[in-house]
Amino acid sequence: MRFLGFKIIDIYIIKKFLGTYFFAILLIISIAVVFDISEKIEDFIEKEAPLRAIVFDYYMNFIPYFANLFSSLFTFIAVIFFTSKMAYNTEIIAILSNGVSFRRMLYPYFISALVIALFNFALLAYIIPPANAERLDFTYKYIKNPIRNTDKNIHRQIEPGLFIYMKSYNTTNDVGYKFSMEHFNDDGDLQSKLMSDYVKWDSTQNNWTIRNYYIREIDGLNENIITGTTMDTALNMKPEEFKRIAQFTETMNIHELNNYIEDQRMQGADVISLLIDKYSRVAYPFSTFILTLIGVSLSSRKIRGGIGMHIGFGLLLSFSYILFMRFSTMFAVNGTMNPLFAVWFPNLVYAIISLFLYRLAPK
Repeated sequence: MRFLGFKIIDIYIIKKFLGTYFFAILLIISIAVVFDISEKIEDFIEKEAPLRAIVFDYYMNFIPYFANLFSSLFTFIAVIFFTSKMAYNTEIIAILSNGVSFRRMLYPYFISALVIALFNFALLAYIIPPANAERLDFTYKYIKNPIRNTDKNIHRQIEPGLFIYMKSYNTTNDVGYKFSMEHFNDDGDLQSKLMSDYVKWDSTQNNWTIRNYYIREIDGLNENIITGTTMDTALNMKPEEFKRIAQFTETMNIHELNNYIEDQRMQGADVISLLIDKYSRVAYPFSTFILTLIGVSLSSRKIRGGIGMHIGFGLLLSFSYILFMRFSTMFAVNGTMNPLFAVWFPNLVYAIISLFLYRLAPK
């Protein structure tokens, strides 16, 4: 019997895999929501958060974030759990004894892994970012204190050849203190430098007001000094840029993130953490295939200790993978490793481990 080209055994394995995976995710999300409610119930009551906002703005957007957070772990657990049961019920032996090769038996596993990988990519690239935006808005409105900017010595390029500096920025009043602006020509020579006490955003005029300024205009060996008390100017920066929360890139879909990276590169900002976020949105779903192969190779053989031993060893490998990925990205953040290589290196190492375990699996 075939359905869309699948054999009965293929459909059986796909149902087992996806059924176990989504059941495990649903179970852990239910537990997480209960614990989260018990932790935040006092904040909801104190801030008088509406029930509709709690349900739809927070928890409905909390679910996809949490589902993706534990996806790789529960992919591994799902594969090991039901494959171990198949092995101990001698179903694996029956499949292999009827002329189905171990490689052919992996076919429905990888079809299921593809479904989960596409599901995770859709979450990371398009579904979680807008959900995070609503969830974080709710968090800062009803749970945490208003956003504060704690950056000091802000230095960035806002246009080609135009650099600004602020000692600090007050997000409450939209004021940047000890403001300076430098303009360089195409040859890298300084053309002018402005220094002022502070710069303030004028929301009515949608421009910046510079107070108590001092400008040096340089033309070769000649200099011209200009001073004043007030000057309105349009700069390529907005107050919102200084009010962004730490997780603001999590609210951008893949296209917005690409555009933001290009914008930050133009401003001369450090984009390593942004590149790590971008590459992770592809590398993380791809790990589903690697973890699936490791899980099948480990749990398709009967060993002393039963299913518990399979799950224990599988959890050890899964957590070591997550830990390895954290260490690898830390090296990239510190500038000692290329971001693309840092993100994909754990996948490369565990792909080699998966191939080694595959060779040891029963054929």
